Amino acid sequence: MTGRYSNKYRIYKIITYCIIALFVVTGIQAKITLPRLINDGMVLQREAPLKIWGWASPNEKVKITFLDKSYNTKADKKGNWNIVLPPYNAGGPYIMQVNEIEIKDILIGDVWLCSGQSNMELPIRRTLDRYKDEVRNADNTQIRQFRVPLKYNFQNEESDLQGGEWKSVTPENILDFSAVAYFFAKDLYDKYGIPIGLINTAIGGSPAGAWISKESLKNYPHYLDAARICATAGYIDSVRNAESQSSNQWYSALSSKDKGISLWNKKDFDDSDWPSISLPGYWTDKGIGQINGSLWFRKDIDIPVCMIGKRGVLRLGCIVDADSAFINGIFVGTVSYQYPPRIYNIPAGVLKEGKNNVTVRVISNSGRGGFVEEKPYKIIVGNDEIDLTGDWKYKTGAEMPPAGSQTFFQYKPAGLYNGMIAPLKNYALKGFLWYQGESNTNRAKEYKNLLSDLINDWRTKWNNPQMPFIYVQLPNFTKERKQPSESNWAELREAQRQILNIPDTGMAVTIDAGEWNDIHPLNKKTVGKRLTLEARRVAYGESRIVSTGPKYESMEIKDNYIILTFSSVGSGIYTNLDLSGFAIAGSDKKYDWANAVVLSCNKIKVWSNQIQNPVSVRYAWADNPVGANLKNKEGLPASPFTTEK
Repeated sequence: MTGRYSNKYRIYKIITYCIIALFVVTGIQAKITLPRLINDGMVLQREAPLKIWGWASPNEKVKITFLDKSYNTKADKKGNWNIVLPPYNAGGPYIMQVNEIEIKDILIGDVWLCSGQSNMELPIRRTLDRYKDEVRNADNTQIRQFRVPLKYNFQNEESDLQGGEWKSVTPENILDFSAVAYFFAKDLYDKYGIPIGLINTAIGGSPAGAWISKESLKNYPHYLDAARICATAGYIDSVRNAESQSSNQWYSALSSKDKGISLWNKKDFDDSDWPSISLPGYWTDKGIGQINGSLWFRKDIDIPVCMIGKRGVLRLGCIVDADSAFINGIFVGTVSYQYPPRIYNIPAGVLKEGKNNVTVRVISNSGRGGFVEEKPYKIIVGNDEIDLTGDWKYKTGAEMPPAGSQTFFQYKPAGLYNGMIAPLKNYALKGFLWYQGESNTNRAKEYKNLLSDLINDWRTKWNNPQMPFIYVQLPNFTKERKQPSESNWAELREAQRQILNIPDTGMAVTIDAGEWNDIHPLNKKTVGKRLTLEARRVAYGESRIVSTGPKYESMEIKDNYIILTFSSVGSGIYTNLDLSGFAIAGSDKKYDWANAVVLSCNKIKVWSNQIQNPVSVRYAWADNPVGANLKNKEGLPASPFTTEK
């Protein structure tokens, strides 16, 4: 009897534990999940319906409490749910309750999606040479950024982001803010005094096609084919494995062949028999020849007493491609690719009395290697500097064939749209901010249609055909050409100019804000300010603001000259200068430099004594249109243009 009772009791306990476990599991499954964007510190779009969405167990009840009101719904059979909150005015901070989840420190203001490639991505920390004092004490809880992590997908659209959090402006956080987006947001906040949220999705090197959905790439079969190949099971992994193996073999061979490793970086190494080279510059131009692999450069310097033993900074400009730097045999820093500035900290005690040595090992993977001109090359200790330009000793460590190329799958069509844009499309926005085009200059003629399709694609996804789209026209870049010539960069700028025919778009002209020797110019404050001016016109309804420089509208041929008419002249075309940057052509389309004078507040006469029957004019038509100076009295530059149809 006792045994049977014990068995029944054990069975009862087991059943009871199972029931309890079932309730526990059910309770865990019933917890809702919110997308990454909907989190502490988020900025919600003012004066617009707000969709709050997420996931739960099928038919799970969801309750949102916000600003003393509650809103209810149930998850559908797949566990998806959403609630649309009514529009609110700017304000905060607020708290939102979603079932058991409390979301704190919510602001309501204007939210801008900031995208494109590296010049939008470029963080404040890369611009400190120019803005260090300005951002040192930056502190504004009303400006916030959400940095979307890199993700691409070729099979389907991602439902959520892989990570990210909202961060407000502090001296620490601001270093990771997009510099362009920050200065844009700061100008908007200073003007309107409302919270500004920045959703930063920019990825360096990304072409426009990577940001467009597959259905909007239907007119580009070559892009769709590339996307289909990337979607093939196992394809990406196989390419990565093959390229990784090839790269490892190349670097392994380089290391084994390099005679200088652990020897030529030593302070007292005897380099007296090494030849000399004047730096900066590219070694192909200096007579060394086209060498890929590793080259070593050494320079002896005398350190004054005021620098001995102190902390310092070694500036090595920009180097193509990778480098490792040593002072007196002590390793002080390395960068693995060509674009970032070389800024290496020198620890206390490294700089000695008398002769000191700086050694740089440079790796050139392919193409031309060297030290970029007109960049800082010096040692800095406090207010004292030692110039490092001039003669260096050099020797080849190991000559190699060019390294194999690397496939960047984030550049493939539709991948970034699926991974980084699609998860955002429920989130209400004020508008789009776009800085991109460098990676499309090799196909400039298709860019007008491509960017038009991107704009329409995004507006469709956000269900707002009037969503403001404010973008940056490419800045000046590369060395000046002395004669009029064809230019892919100019072609792309022309495509960008023609995008202005799409309603509710605005363009920041930046041909005066670039650097000939750096695809990542530091002057991001000017770019942000000009984006703000166009946003004030397009997105904020300031119809009377002069937001851009003179815009070419039409031309009239008269005898041996052409009269150009402009809009957006503001107070008038600036006249107190000798106009430059115009070229004129006859029916043979061969352009010569032209004379130009202002006839009235919005008209310019262009001619050349070499062209008797002109048919077209170009302005600032070059990769780097040095000297082009057409602007209005407000100081805003004119966009490059051609009158050719």
